[in-house]
Amino acid sequence: MNSQEYIEVSIRFEPFSQDNAEILMAELEELPFESFEVEEPFLKCYIPKEQYSAQMLRLAIDGLEEDCFRVTGFSARLIPSANWNAKWESGFSPIIVDGKCTVKAPFHTGLRRTRFNITIEPHMAFGTGHHQTTYMMCRAIMQDEAMFKGRTVLDMGCGTAVLAILAAKVGAGHVYAIDIDAVAARSAYDNACINRLSRRIETYCGDASLLQMGKYDIILANINRNILLQDLPTYSRSLRAGGSAYLSGFFTADAPAITEAARKAGLEYMSGDSIEDWSMLKFKKI
Repeated sequence: MNSQEYIEVSIRFEPFSQDNAEILMAELEELPFESFEVEEPFLKCYIPKEQYSAQMLRLAIDGLEEDCFRVTGFSARLIPSANWNAKWESGFSPIIVDGKCTVKAPFHTGLRRTRFNITIEPHMAFGTGHHQTTYMMCRAIMQDEAMFKGRTVLDMGCGTAVLAILAAKVGAGHVYAIDIDAVAARSAYDNACINRLSRRIETYCGDASLLQMGKYDIILANINRNILLQDLPTYSRSLRAGGSAYLSGFFTADAPAITEAARKAGLEYMSGDSIEDWSMLKFKKI
């Protein structure tokens, strides 16, 4: 139970849109915010009181290089102690991907079972399946089910480990789940246990440097454009010949840049998917 004091940071940006809020969240991911809420005209960010630094936030905002919006100011206020996970979970509703995969919390009961059923404690980590990018990644895993049988899979930026769990459920031999956020990595471990997959899913806290642990047949990376562009060479080196990389977390407008960076890293474009303005791309190690 999380009952510590939090700081609520309200960041005003123009023009306001859900898409711009998503970009701003991605730009702020290096700061230890634990959750976000979009409430026009603000992006509200929540961070434990002792971890908040107005100076670090100002530096992060001043370093933004986005053409589609600008930050016009921010304010911070202390939020009294509360059961934050309970508040977060209260807004978590089950999701069904293409009628085949259900992602739900333990308190969701009486749901019709689908072929793949994933139970997660949502907490405040990303990756509950509600975002378009996670939805597309789940869909791609199910469409390519045969390719996952017995394979070694890496879920980079795993969040709550929805993708890692689904990969295991479709038949992956062993799955590694990595997230740079310690809260997310712990959540991934807990969720692997809840789904009785702790023997087939290993969770770690860290960045792409951990990929040197081994070689993988499949890499799943639902992160953001900048991290993908930075780490694509590492992903490629970590893939076995003929292996596949499934990438998402970026806008359709960024797909050409991702594809070109992947080509330079030795990855050949295979196929793609899109929902609204978000994209998912699949590549093969040449």
